[in-house]
Amino acid sequence: MKFPQEHSLQQIATIIDAEYIGDANFPVTGMNEIHVVTPGDIVFVDHPKYYDKALNSAATVILINKKVACPEGKALLISEDPFSDFNKLTQYFKPFKKADKSISESAQIGKGTHIQPNTFIGNNVRIGSNCLIHSNVSIYDNTIIGNNVIIHSGTVLGGDAFYYKTRPQGFDKLRSGGRVVVEDNVEIGANCTIDKGVTGDTTIKEGTKLDNLIQVGHDTVIGKRCLIASQVGIAGAVIIEDEVTVWGQVGMRSGITVEKGGVLMGQAGITKSTKANKVYTGNPAMEARAKLKELALLKQLPKLLEKLK
Repeated sequence: MKFPQEHSLQQIATIIDAEYIGDANFPVTGMNEIHVVTPGDIVFVDHPKYYDKALNSAATVILINKKVACPEGKALLISEDPFSDFNKLTQYFKPFKKADKSISESAQIGKGTHIQPNTFIGNNVRIGSNCLIHSNVSIYDNTIIGNNVIIHSGTVLGGDAFYYKTRPQGFDKLRSGGRVVVEDNVEIGANCTIDKGVTGDTTIKEGTKLDNLIQVGHDTVIGKRCLIASQVGIAGAVIIEDEVTVWGQVGMRSGITVEKGGVLMGQAGITKSTKANKVYTGNPAMEARAKLKELALLKQLPKLLEKLK
């Protein structure tokens, strides 16, 4: 998430009432999760296990719960609870805005686009030309949709990330300030749910087609010309490269990459990154040829046991 204008380190520290280490005028231009940070961004870290990763990331401002040596060219914000202070910044820069109409006056809708009844379109949504948005679709604030896109009934674009921190009193939610971006010539089936990024974008790239009843988690990027069948569940921060085919009821864990041209067979459980142009099956998934050999050997076990008697 980039801020509307550049802020100083001192200004950010004042917003969250935190101590800072660095030049008071050190420039701060945005905030992001560690996998998408760029120079000028704030990243938060609240566990010693991840201090080095945050301090050595592209982020130039680290919101941290311990005073440590500040790397050259960077600044620190010292906080007792970086998770909560990161939430404060999200609320400050991306506050919730109540919608007064089913189609917001700030929404931009291109020529030739048809919006069916009972659809909600939030604040600052941009929809391109020649799109068809069917009834009972909900498009949350700041969503970007390209040209020639079809979205079927009951789909929700821009729900919050499923991201919680465990506290003694229960679960503390990390607030979402990102977007959903849908590129040209995408079709999204009925009753799909596509969560916005925590601070960045959840993206579906050009020409990809989604079947019904698909869940796409926060900050996931789906490449060009992918085909994804019904009842697939994709966790947060997954990268699916171009021309991937995903069959029904596949599940993917967070943070993995499915490389270009891969095929994931039905009900596969994808627990680690896959290789390009390979077919995967099973749970946990493995390359299909290896899995078939494994199954063939298992079939021979009864005969082998008979010989050992």
